[in-house]
Amino acid sequence: MSENWAICIGINRYDNLRPLEYAQQDAQAISEFFSHAAHFKQVYHLAEDAPPLTSDFGSPLQSRPTFGNLMRFLRVRFDERFLRPSDNLWFFFAGHGRREKDQDYLLPIDADPGNVEETAISVRHVTERLKRSGASNVILLLDACRNEGARSGEGLGLDRQQGAVTICSCSPSEFSYEIAELRHGAFTYELLEGLGMEGQQNCATVEKLDNYLKFAVPDLCRKYGKPRQTPSTFVEPLSKRHFILLPALATPDDLEPLKLEALEAEANDNLAEAEQLWWRVNAVAPTDAQAREGIRRITLKGKLDRSDDDARAAVPHSPLTQREELAPVNISRRLLLYGAGAAGAVAAVGVGAFLIDTRMKQRPLLTRGETIPVTTVDEKGELLDTSWESVETFAQTVDKDNAIEFSVIPALRSFTMGSPEDEMLRVSKFERQIDVSVSRIAISRTTITQRIWRAVLDAHPQQIGMALSPTPSSFPGDERPVETITWRQATEFCARLSRLTDRVIRLPSEAEWERACRAGTITAFHFGPTLTPELANYCGTGGAVCGSSFGRDVARPDYAEVTYPQGSYAKGPTGTFYGSTKPVRSFPPNRFGLFEMHGNVWEHCLDNWSEALTALPRDGSPFVDRSSTVRVLRGGSFSHNPALCRSAYRDWMEETLTGWEGRVGFRVACVI
Repeated sequence: MSENWAICIGINRYDNLRPLEYAQQDAQAISEFFSHAAHFKQVYHLAEDAPPLTSDFGSPLQSRPTFGNLMRFLRVRFDERFLRPSDNLWFFFAGHGRREKDQDYLLPIDADPGNVEETAISVRHVTERLKRSGASNVILLLDACRNEGARSGEGLGLDRQQGAVTICSCSPSEFSYEIAELRHGAFTYELLEGLGMEGQQNCATVEKLDNYLKFAVPDLCRKYGKPRQTPSTFVEPLSKRHFILLPALATPDDLEPLKLEALEAEANDNLAEAEQLWWRVNAVAPTDAQAREGIRRITLKGKLDRSDDDARAAVPHSPLTQREELAPVNISRRLLLYGAGAAGAVAAVGVGAFLIDTRMKQRPLLTRGETIPVTTVDEKGELLDTSWESVETFAQTVDKDNAIEFSVIPALRSFTMGSPEDEMLRVSKFERQIDVSVSRIAISRTTITQRIWRAVLDAHPQQIGMALSPTPSSFPGDERPVETITWRQATEFCARLSRLTDRVIRLPSEAEWERACRAGTITAFHFGPTLTPELANYCGTGGAVCGSSFGRDVARPDYAEVTYPQGSYAKGPTGTFYGSTKPVRSFPPNRFGLFEMHGNVWEHCLDNWSEALTALPRDGSPFVDRSSTVRVLRGGSFSHNPALCRSAYRDWMEETLTGWEGRVGFRVACVI
């Protein structure tokens, strides 16, 4: 079983800076949680009134967090290795922080604000010392976004620490706030809440904790009348997003991403990484048969690599064979549901074969980390913030000149679909909220462009279920989306792309689409409470559809409860009407790195249409109605009112209908 060690530092009273209210109390609460609730092996607590540090590593050290005491502690305690690679080392700091000459600094009690470089401690130095412990998992929890007078200084986080998990209390351009009613900082309060959650809702992994904090902290600040505060997480390498923070709270499902990464590492002959991943699984679940077999297999492979070719031929199973044997059974069931069960008229369309064929040997998926700017606006559409977010991406090659970029959307145990009752211009009949879970999935970062459409058809000209036109577009342009696409044409494209790439590629379910669109937000748009012409391509001149007074080209009684007299949404500005699609990536992405989720073209989903969200499966899979050929559309288009481009807005179309020339396209999902 892996061990957890921690360092907790909290400073209220500074020698040369104005005092804080609850930083020291935050550190005390975190220290007590680590010691008593999480049963950490050792917790070092440094604060003004903390007892002397235990002398388990040499002569006693002072716990008052001065520059000299902190530097000596980091030097003496971490002079030699004392932890195993599978152990976790946590570092929590609550106090003032500064950014100086492109470096983040933590300010000790006696820091001189006029001489930060010589009297403060850089986060980089802290990370370097902590790594000397021997633990491969270093977690930095930095609530140091506090300037003079309050916990409201400019955030840290631009100085990214390699080889560590860094969670900051707010984004680099935001502030961090204390809540007097709770006697805690907003970040620490929700951090304690998240770490204490058990069962399927736990925050046992980095990914789960990050998802929870990005939702809970802004929501708490809003509840207590504070400006937006969004914690930011940087993970390097990106695979650490799946790393288990609290083994005692982890469920079997939490181990699955680690197992899949271990198998992928084996398939790529990266035995050192694979072995470390299997040992992480073993540390959490010592009796796990897959982990034991993986370790045995790697040990055997290592011995064979040092022997001659004849001995190498004695390996009973190759890594790929083992990967197939150990693949979770529920994957096959899920693909069956997403394939034949959701395809409706599969025989006519011919899309069932590639989805049902779960024996497809998918090649190892190599992802990379990318940092992107994310734009947020206020209720008037004015720029509120541009934060930097880390996203996990990969490029799927189509041919030597073309590739589709995907973003990996983290799994989420509880995700709310639909719109709240007070959201303006909502269609209540279709948008009543439900909670669903969504599995990890990859979504193409843009809708399919005309260039990618042609590349796929050129590389796989043989039809699977139907013929496809090479030019399904009203607005020509290589980087513009295809936009005269029926649902059946989209699924035929997915079938060919799957055959071409040896991956399971399909349309996203409606739940996956909204999860990808929202990217952790709860506002009407992922940008915030309104939309502007600088953020999306929509009809901003009034009416629902280029001046019409109804929700679509043809009046529908279901939509009569909502009228669209203005081209603006909420308190946002009146927009413009561009009159056609724009090239993909013309507007800022959301927090998952996805472009044009609002407007430009409608997007097909895999589901059959259901008026009520309550009919949808709660596991994120598509709604299936075998008697229906009506499919779901999401996202709005260039010709539609911004209210019809909201994250929660739902529409539909017959799966063979092509009457919306120039308005309907799609993006694809890749099962991972």
